Amino acid sequence: MLEKLTVANYALIRQLELELSPSLNIITGETGAGKSILLGALGLVLGNRSDTAVLKDAEHNCVIEATFDLDGLKLEPFFTENDIDFDRHTTIRRVITPAGKSRAYINDLPVQLTTLKELSERLIDIHSQNRSALVGSESFRMEVIDRLAGDEALRTSYRALYAALRDREKTLRQLREETERNRRDEAYLRHEWERLSALALRSGETEELEQEQRELSNAGEILATLGVIAERFDREEEGTLSGLKATENALLHIRELLGAAAPLAERIDSVYVEMKDIGAEIASLAERIEDNPARLEAVDNRLGAIYDLRRRHGVETDDELIALEASFRQKLEAITDADSDIGELEAEIARLRTEAEAAAARLTEARREAAGHFGKAVEEVLTRLGMTSARFEAEIAPLGQLAPTGADTVRFLFDANGGHAALQPLEKVASGGETSRVMLALKSIVARSTQLPTIIFDEIDTGVSGRVAAITGDIIAELGRTMQVINITHLPQVASKGDTHFFVYKEATPEGNATRIRRLGREERIGEIAKMLSGDTVTPAAMAQARELLGYTE
Repeated sequence: MLEKLTVANYALIRQLELELSPSLNIITGETGAGKSILLGALGLVLGNRSDTAVLKDAEHNCVIEATFDLDGLKLEPFFTENDIDFDRHTTIRRVITPAGKSRAYINDLPVQLTTLKELSERLIDIHSQNRSALVGSESFRMEVIDRLAGDEALRTSYRALYAALRDREKTLRQLREETERNRRDEAYLRHEWERLSALALRSGETEELEQEQRELSNAGEILATLGVIAERFDREEEGTLSGLKATENALLHIRELLGAAAPLAERIDSVYVEMKDIGAEIASLAERIEDNPARLEAVDNRLGAIYDLRRRHGVETDDELIALEASFRQKLEAITDADSDIGELEAEIARLRTEAEAAAARLTEARREAAGHFGKAVEEVLTRLGMTSARFEAEIAPLGQLAPTGADTVRFLFDANGGHAALQPLEKVASGGETSRVMLALKSIVARSTQLPTIIFDEIDTGVSGRVAAITGDIIAELGRTMQVINITHLPQVASKGDTHFFVYKEATPEGNATRIRRLGREERIGEIAKMLSGDTVTPAAMAQARELLGYTE
């Protein structure tokens, strides 16, 4: 249940804190005082979209917090799945910044808005008069019946089968389309694959060939240069190596006379060894380089073939050509294997469809059983609400195909006047007042059969008066004995049924009008009910009637 709601800097609210009772909470107040603002603030903390228009002070954050008691709601798996620490007294916080950014938190952990909404849907059901249009929504009608049927396990099983079926059907469509495209292009694919396959290209081969081409194309110049270098190394008296050896010997000759000569001689020797090795490598290079026109022609032809395929396929590297060859090969293999793969998928889809249809049939059976009891229960509540001749039926009809919710469609059929006329869809024949009473009946029945801890009624009693108003209050009070109910009302007969009564009012402040709320004591409550009965001028008779409605004895 909702334990506490704190609102700061929202619309007309500068700062407000509301502590609620676990049973029936009544909220009253003058028109325009801000009762609906409270619901707007609560809607934000439950995941509704927002913008900076909600800020009372455009320079500060709007912060809304709601604390819930989750005892007995079995929500621990939800917290585990979303990596949130579970706390029996869980706090949801929503922050709207002046820049328009929105942040949401569950127990101080930042969460996505979708996570917030998923949790809030298990905590509160908000119903206002304008939501009576929901009776025209197939999804709403289905949700009502499924809640009454208690078929969550069946629904979960069906949804898994339906999702798997649609996934495999999508895969089959894609495979067929891809196979058809590939078959249209099979001749091209095979021709291009054969060319690439015959090329047998290695990664990095082009760079190697380009280097070899440069060497072969310039073999004469390279050999001449290497010859000059080798001759400089090997000249007997003036060569590089002979000069180094002579320098080393001279230093060794004076090493007894000059202490630094020996180390220098060692360094010369190291240079001599390195230079000798370089000379040997240059000689080896000279032996490897050859003026070979035939090999040059072969390299040119190989590079030409590679460049041609690169241009043809719009790629720039060996690896891209190699990947392209693999892709063509895979497509050709897919064409070969397609019939087998399609057959396997068709068999899997047939199996999933059979299982999904069986699960849908079980859902239909559960819904029809629930619908039979539901119609009678709604008529009983409508009779209490003064609609003694009303007839109501929840019709479960075949949809003709599998859908995300099963194979059914749900209609709420209604007749307010009795008789033998055929029942018609509720949303087409019921007046606004009739629809409100039907919705109250629906909500009261569904609430008793679900674990939803809190329900909020926003002036659902609009359009009723007198005895019907009193019975409306009785029905809402009955709900308050098994769950938390927050009821915004303008009817004294309904307001008098509450265990806790809050009064919303508007107060002038230096910063402008501000919405306030306070919990009424015994005498204040008598005065508020009397004012609701008689208007601004409260008469002794109204005070007496208010005490009678509240059950207060002198």
